[in-house]
Amino acid sequence: MNLSREIKTAIFAIAGFALFFVGFNYLKSNDVFVRDNIFYAVYDNAEGLVPGTAVTIQGFQVGTIDEVSLLTDNQRIVVRFRVEKQYEFSKNSSAKIYEAGLLGGKSLAVDPSFDGADRAKSGDTLRGLIAPGLSELVNDKLTPLQEKIESMITHADSVLIAVNNVLNTDTQLQLQSSIANLNTSISNFRSISETIDNSLSEDGALNQTIDNLAELTDYLSVVSSTLKEANLGVTFDDLGSAVSNLSQILDRIERGEGSLGQLVTKDDLHQSLEQTNKQIQLLLEDMRLNPKRYVHFSLFGKKQVKNKPSDLQTE
Repeated sequence: MNLSREIKTAIFAIAGFALFFVGFNYLKSNDVFVRDNIFYAVYDNAEGLVPGTAVTIQGFQVGTIDEVSLLTDNQRIVVRFRVEKQYEFSKNSSAKIYEAGLLGGKSLAVDPSFDGADRAKSGDTLRGLIAPGLSELVNDKLTPLQEKIESMITHADSVLIAVNNVLNTDTQLQLQSSIANLNTSISNFRSISETIDNSLSEDGALNQTIDNLAELTDYLSVVSSTLKEANLGVTFDDLGSAVSNLSQILDRIERGEGSLGQLVTKDDLHQSLEQTNKQIQLLLEDMRLNPKRYVHFSLFGKKQVKNKPSDLQTE
């Protein structure tokens, strides 16, 4: 059977169109000869998804994204994707957009649910989720750190301003003077140290003094051991006994026992001495006023008149 040129051309054109269609869908990861389930998911942000992006379950590719488009409200994104029929999951499963890697862009993963709900069928809309990417996690961690760094810088500025206010020109001059004095003191200490070293190495006077102190210490040790060897315990016991006896005597005096205790504790002697003192004063006064009563002088031997003690008392 001979075919005309036009029929052959038509056959070649149809075959080429078929091959183009199959190749185009193959490049889009769509198998023309296999009927996949079609699902939809709605997002507020497509996160850079493009047609042909792989759809995975637990990291294993089970389909591809067919189309990414805006809804009529121009505020949300609808994603249409394919999943091979052999993979089943419930209607409560979710389609999550996640970051495939640092440079791998975004991918779509089906998070299957097996909670007993009805099986998802072709044309169903799954719940759309967006997993936080690496950049978002880094931002979440770096934002508090950035705030702390800014706070530290602010405090550092405050401290520097305070230091500048404190370290004015006069304070700086005083600080420089203090440092200079400290350097002078260090130099003096160095000179003293060198002098001591020279004294120790040349004169030997300090070494002799140290040796003398060592000998004195040894001598005191010998004296101490000698005193210990001597029977000083008996002497200290006698001294303690004498102190105890003296304490007992003082206690007896305080209680008024004995002549000395009565003399210390009673006022009779004091009162008697005061009475005697008063009588002596009266006697002396009477002798001054009436001396004839006590001293008589007569050429004819006049008889002396004796005064009665009552006369002194009345006067």
